[in-house]
Amino acid sequence: MSTTEKVVCVTGGAGYIASWLINLLLHRGYTVKATVRNPNDSQKTRHLLALEGAKERLHLFKAELLEEGAFDSIVDGCGAVFHTASPVVLSASDPMAEIVDPAVRGTLNVLKSCTKVPSIKRVVVTSSMSAVVCNGKPLTSDVVVDETWFSDPVFCKESKLWYELSKTLAEKATWEFAKEKKIDLVMMHPGHVIGPLLQPTVNLSVELILNFFNGTEEFPNAAYGFVDVRDVALAHVQALENPSASGRYCVAGEVMHRRDASKILHHLYPTLHLPEKCEDDKPAMSAHQISREKVEGLGVNFMPLEVSIGETVESLKEKGFLSF
Repeated sequence: MSTTEKVVCVTGGAGYIASWLINLLLHRGYTVKATVRNPNDSQKTRHLLALEGAKERLHLFKAELLEEGAFDSIVDGCGAVFHTASPVVLSASDPMAEIVDPAVRGTLNVLKSCTKVPSIKRVVVTSSMSAVVCNGKPLTSDVVVDETWFSDPVFCKESKLWYELSKTLAEKATWEFAKEKKIDLVMMHPGHVIGPLLQPTVNLSVELILNFFNGTEEFPNAAYGFVDVRDVALAHVQALENPSASGRYCVAGEVMHRRDASKILHHLYPTLHLPEKCEDDKPAMSAHQISREKVEGLGVNFMPLEVSIGETVESLKEKGFLSF
């Protein structure tokens, strides 16, 4: 492997998935150039600098996602780029301007920088199952969602699913640009990501587990395609290291109703008072299936959901977000 191939860039380095991805890359001997909004904000960077191998092989750079050319010098000399940075905002007064446009423009900005660097052999982009399943088709228990599914922008817009729309349009623009510029691109679509936290804050997806303990008597009538953050990080690295990796990957383990997740928590923590009632009287949303075939072909074996949920809770306790 050439020297360049062992140098990679990770955008949005302080994020939940990115932190675990950097951890795994360092563990595998890569030199990582990670972009963060403010390298001097120790709250955002301390957990990265504490990783094993960080002292020798982790370099932090300031980069604004929407600043033209901000990534040019950072990706220079890299063999691959992992683009994980994206605005995770669920509501805004002007959703197109505040959520959708930054997601699309930010991704294209990073890709434009990649086209200027001949040493970059592959770009791995983190999208979301939001860009896969939101097309209005009913997700009944006999449905198996796979990589041929695409969310429908019209449906997302009419349903005011702005985050989902941002992921869907960003993916579409990314594939068009990659095709035009002949970029070797792999797109990862994680489900609802849980698992231990490296960063000091609670991110949106882990908040769902925290909400089981926050005193409400009811849980939402909803099903989620859960996946452990460490499996997501592994899928990203395998997508780089496996020469035959291509196209899109659904990265989700088990789809489970909130009620069943609650049962797992009851089993793990029998003395705790947890919500036992669904918020509405409608039939429970059925748990569809998400095909694991393609991502398992990369060598990803999903962690049991009970282990992920338990370790998420223990991590929330350790970081002081839960006390019992």
